[in-house]
Amino acid sequence: MEKMKELSPEDIDRIVEMAWEDRTPFDAIENQFGVREQEVIELMRREMKASSFKMWRERVQGRKTKHIAKAPDNLLRFKSNQQRKITFNKISKRR
Repeated sequence: MEKMKELSPEDIDRIVEMAWEDRTPFDAIENQFGVREQEVIELMRREMKASSFKMWRERVQGRKTKHIAKAPDNLLRFKSNQQRKITFNKISKRR
């Protein structure tokens, strides 16, 4: 939980955005921000309305695409060309 105190508001927004996306695994969030799955869940609970959190939690619980270890080997990752570029843990602005 110590890591959570170091996060900027922009980092928190990006973590919530990544967690909300169905195809972004918790492992990617941990690699980028050092925040484990349980901490992401706590962050989502704190940052979202109760009804939104409940809907998100039901949707992602046990979802194979949110856990790399559970994902099938042939799962292809899609990246939209509209997705923001991330460089050195910073979000680049679209121009």
